[in-house]
Amino acid sequence: MSDSKAEKEFESGLVGAEDTVAEFEDTRKGIIGRIQHSLHVNPALVPLIVLLASVILFGMLIGQRFFSPFAMTLILQQVQIVGIVAAAQSLVILTAGIDLSVGAIMVLSSVVMGQFTFRYGMPVELAVLCGLSVGMICGLINGWLVAYMKLPPFIVTLGTWQIILAANFLYSANETIRSADIEEVAPLLQIFGTKFKVGDAQLTLGVIFMLALVFTLAYALKQTAWGRHVYAVGDDPDAAELAGVNVKRTLISVYLLSGLICAFAGWAMVGRIGSISPTVGQLANIESITAVVIGGISLFGGRGSILGALFGALIVGVFTLGLRLLGADAQWTFLLIGLLIIAAVAVDQWIRKVSA
Repeated sequence: MSDSKAEKEFESGLVGAEDTVAEFEDTRKGIIGRIQHSLHVNPALVPLIVLLASVILFGMLIGQRFFSPFAMTLILQQVQIVGIVAAAQSLVILTAGIDLSVGAIMVLSSVVMGQFTFRYGMPVELAVLCGLSVGMICGLINGWLVAYMKLPPFIVTLGTWQIILAANFLYSANETIRSADIEEVAPLLQIFGTKFKVGDAQLTLGVIFMLALVFTLAYALKQTAWGRHVYAVGDDPDAAELAGVNVKRTLISVYLLSGLICAFAGWAMVGRIGSISPTVGQLANIESITAVVIGGISLFGGRGSILGALFGALIVGVFTLGLRLLGADAQWTFLLIGLLIIAAVAVDQWIRKVSA
């Protein structure tokens, strides 16, 4: 074979090899791939679909009264506390952490507001600020232990949950401040329970606060550098640090803000139930995690939308009210919510394969 012929064959082989290398398999071909990619890009889409489907299903089973403005706004009133706490929990879980102390912080903050007002005669405005400060301090302690001591968030918040819970009962002496006393002496503590009508719908300031909080956080996470840092830390803290993100400061800010939001939840809870009791809200940590998981926020961090947590809380509210109106046993609610949690985690794992 001549040299020129051999060179031509070699060159033609290179061209063939280049053509072969340049062909990539499009993993998003087909309707399933496109759906998977869409859900990956819009993580709040799954809980929104489930929420709409749940409303339609129970509307068909119960009838027109389920679609009434009163019933719809009643769901919002029932989930307002869980929705606020879920917003705090979402921030932590987005950083690949978890906060088991959110419920205890919420209750302790409300107890401090009440005790400072009634036991020490402090002006109610100052007592509220003290309660909010307590929530921030608890969040700061959690954040410092996670960010600087490098302790696992689950262990840290499990410990602080027990400590705060014990401090709550010891400080309050298990005393409940009655609704009538609050209404007479410190009505500001019940301000989030203030009701007003919009047409046939009945809302409370607590509902408005929940919605405003969620949309504000959604904007901050999507449009600000801080929000991008939160997602980066949750996705890969080492890579985020190499990219110039102050991981410790970001974690501190997230836990601090979480504690403050939980304190606001404690204030809103006083407006919701009327009284201040150290025994209420004990399941808020589990309920908030449930809303976050059903809402499509990944427990592995770095992916999800805080709007999904709101949708998750509303899904629980729809199932709770719908089954109650159908006269079903309350245990069916727990059963269906448990199935939704498992399904949500399975969907999350399936969606994560897009970025694998």
